[in-house]
Amino acid sequence: MKQYSKLIFVDEDDNSRSAMAKIIAQSRLSSGAITVESRGLVVLFPEPINQKVAAVLISKGYNVDDHEGKQLVQEDIGEDVLLLTMEDNQKEKIWMNYENAANVYTLAEFIGGSGDLAPLFGEALPEYGKGYELMDTLIEGVVICLRANE
Repeated sequence: MKQYSKLIFVDEDDNSRSAMAKIIAQSRLSSGAITVESRGLVVLFPEPINQKVAAVLISKGYNVDDHEGKQLVQEDIGEDVLLLTMEDNQKEKIWMNYENAANVYTLAEFIGGSGDLAPLFGEALPEYGKGYELMDTLIEGVVICLRANE
């Protein structure tokens, strides 16, 4: 596996799953060897993090104040940039719409698994908590994979 200078989590709108993944990963990869960001495929204007995602993350001790949804742009793509999507169809959209997007995987796929992370929008708060627990486990796998290559 290659080394990356930047990790970008990608979701549809960058205010729920990708934002959650970014915040969790930033706390685990705080050494500075890799920059962690998140982006959306369709971000019409900068939005704050979803209120239910914020509530779950705050309850776990994370700071969510500085997150603002951002659009994935061509300039985000590079040979040393790892893009992890929440769903397989998002990976396909990146391959179709961005040049030189070689390092694109679903989050589960990158750590040797499979399957999409179900969208949380509209779910009750306990489902967001379950989403956090799954995301936390997946991010731990990503950290292990990335550190194995340092």
